[in-house]
Amino acid sequence: MTKLDVAAHVNPIGQSITRREDPPLLTGRGRFTDDIAIKGLTCAMVLRSPHGHALIKSIDTSAAASMPGVVGILTYEDLRGKVGDIRPNWVVGGSIVPAHPPLADGRVRYLGESVALLVAETRQQAADALEAIVVDYEVLPAVVDEEAALQEGAPQLHDNVPGNLICVFRGGGGDYAAAAAAADHLVQVRLVNNRLIPSPIEPRAVRAIYDTTNDKLTFYLPTQVPHMSRRWLAETLGWPEHRIHLIAPDIGGGFGAKMHFYAEEILVAFAAKHFERPVGWTETRSEAHMATTHGRAHIENVEAAVTKEGRVLGIKMRSFANLGAYLSNMATGIPTVNTVSFACGNYDIPALDGEMRLVTTNTTPVDAYRGAGRPEAAYLIERTMDAVAAKLGMDPVELRRINLIRKHQFPYRPYGHPLFVWDTGNYEGALEAAVKEIDYSGWREKQAALRAQGRYVGIAVTCYMELVGVGSSAAMKMVGFNRGGWESALLRVHSDGKVTLFSGSMPQGHGHATSYAQIVGSVLQLPMDDIDVVQGDTDRVPFGHGTFNSRSMVVGGTAAHNAAQKVLAKAKLIAATMLDSKPEHVNYAGGTFSVSGEGKARSVGFGQVARMAYVSSDLPLGMEPGLEETVFYQSEKMVAPFGSHAAVVEVDIETGEVKILDYVAVDDVGNLINPMLCHGQMHGGIAQGIGQALYEGVEYDETGQLLSGSLLDYAVPKSDQIPTMRTSFQVTPTPVNPLGVKGIGEAGCVGAPPVIVSAVCDALKSFGISHIDMPLTPPKVWRAIRAAHASGKEELTR
Repeated sequence: MTKLDVAAHVNPIGQSITRREDPPLLTGRGRFTDDIAIKGLTCAMVLRSPHGHALIKSIDTSAAASMPGVVGILTYEDLRGKVGDIRPNWVVGGSIVPAHPPLADGRVRYLGESVALLVAETRQQAADALEAIVVDYEVLPAVVDEEAALQEGAPQLHDNVPGNLICVFRGGGGDYAAAAAAADHLVQVRLVNNRLIPSPIEPRAVRAIYDTTNDKLTFYLPTQVPHMSRRWLAETLGWPEHRIHLIAPDIGGGFGAKMHFYAEEILVAFAAKHFERPVGWTETRSEAHMATTHGRAHIENVEAAVTKEGRVLGIKMRSFANLGAYLSNMATGIPTVNTVSFACGNYDIPALDGEMRLVTTNTTPVDAYRGAGRPEAAYLIERTMDAVAAKLGMDPVELRRINLIRKHQFPYRPYGHPLFVWDTGNYEGALEAAVKEIDYSGWREKQAALRAQGRYVGIAVTCYMELVGVGSSAAMKMVGFNRGGWESALLRVHSDGKVTLFSGSMPQGHGHATSYAQIVGSVLQLPMDDIDVVQGDTDRVPFGHGTFNSRSMVVGGTAAHNAAQKVLAKAKLIAATMLDSKPEHVNYAGGTFSVSGEGKARSVGFGQVARMAYVSSDLPLGMEPGLEETVFYQSEKMVAPFGSHAAVVEVDIETGEVKILDYVAVDDVGNLINPMLCHGQMHGGIAQGIGQALYEGVEYDETGQLLSGSLLDYAVPKSDQIPTMRTSFQVTPTPVNPLGVKGIGEAGCVGAPPVIVSAVCDALKSFGISHIDMPLTPPKVWRAIRAAHASGKEELTR
């Protein structure tokens, strides 16, 4: 860990301090849920539906129950009247919520749905006994496509969801009809935003111990939202919330999928009490593909009203979101509030007419995945801008220049939206920096020369923005979100002057132990080694809302900053008494309080003040002992990170393989707490965005069978498929919070897909290929080239 020279008063904010949490993780000393050893721990396994849609005529568990080591088996009948349904946490207005029991109630609606839970002494015994459970299914017709599910005669999933339509959401503002009437062209595109599997390196896992003496559950769970997970568990089981102690240990990636509420959590907790044995369950990779929430899965039909000069007057979208068989936590909010609302992107487009149809199908439930609706929106508008540029015969970068929101327009209210405001921005600066860094004009010249040699190279520069850092509870209520937006921070100074921050945020590789210590250290001017960070323990940390929506620094970091300010203010009062001076005459620097003048200079160290806070013999009159403060910080506004990404690719027309020759990202996330961590966040997000663009895609057959059920069939990108990317930052601080920070965790996933697809299509434009739906796998690209060649668009020459 880099040590800062406190005597020199170096502010740790803005310093690339090495991650403090890495040594144990890199040396195999991390403590993940599956590592937790519990005496007498039994192993749970879930019997899952082998069908996409079927009735359960009977379940026979007798043979399995009599096998060696079997502790017990649970089916729906064992839970009836004792356990509630899994309920979504974000329900946009008008959405129908179908019943979702943790074990199937006579009918399964997607491959992998939980049918029974079996608990045995060992994993092998559980696996053997699971195979002995006999289920008689009556297979039903299935529907996996969101448009097909709305057609007359499509299989119906839920009695209370007629036509499989959960909701029709409409959003936007301005007058699109007037925009269309004034336009010279109406440009139309159809886009598929491919379904993805989050694929964190650590699968989901649960450990549950029920103490019958104290009537208390200890629950280990790798969750992004520990207190919310405890709340959902308590509500569903009908148990007192304070009698559930939830601990989130090290987490090997979350990406949104680990902030949802799953059947296995309910079942393992119930089983631990029911069987009076500690119970553990760890997901296999095939289960992760079937039963952990998927992401994206949209079809977008877009129309842009444009003038012949290139001004975009309005956007109209008629889209479909596949929510899967049931509503997961945030399922209805992601494609509606989080996609429709951002469909105009970085551009000053006065009218948006957005409509999103939410559809239920015989597939795994879909929910938030890194970016959660904003990648879909950025892809929608950026691919539309490319289509507009092609229609007008205009350079796509120049078209973007014409339409960007200007610096003087901030704070910017898109299309007159009543709730959303983009706080600050310099979109032109980011675009021009990316154009320069990628050498856009130079590559345009090279492109023509390389084409003459039979090489197909494409160049693209695209933009993105997103609204993150949700903090306002009132605003969340307005959009149907049933949780608060604030975040907690308890800052405790111990009697020796060392400090512990208890934060309601939750890391999954983010580096909070480093960045939060930097925030506290910047205020208290203490060495980093004197500051510990505790998260993920509901008995130690005040209630918090966890990590999602790139809110950790924006909301959680501000809470920590404000708590440190309050601690310092109290410490200064104590120091004034110890120095026999007035507080306004006390100076603080580098861990020392001092008073000059009035004779000889006097000073007292931070540790001495902390000790006096607990000895309490010399405190100001009326002051309570101790030195700790708790803050529940709630921001009434969100922040809008943004950026421009640029890519150069080459397409091998004989194989369809895409090679990324260069990748540049210029992002603006406000002030940087730790630049090294920021670069790392961008690298990871971009890698996942490239995965969506080129490799990853969930496939089902017409019966609901998952064709991409393992990593042999679902292509997560490998290290040699991710280019050496050049990431840099422009800094436009936000006035929304005292740190001037904006979120960064999801930005790479938002910015990468459109630029990669745009670059590939630019490489193939001589074939007349204007668009290929993601993922742009070699076979798909190869088929598009062959189809274009067959139509006489371009000779296949090298």
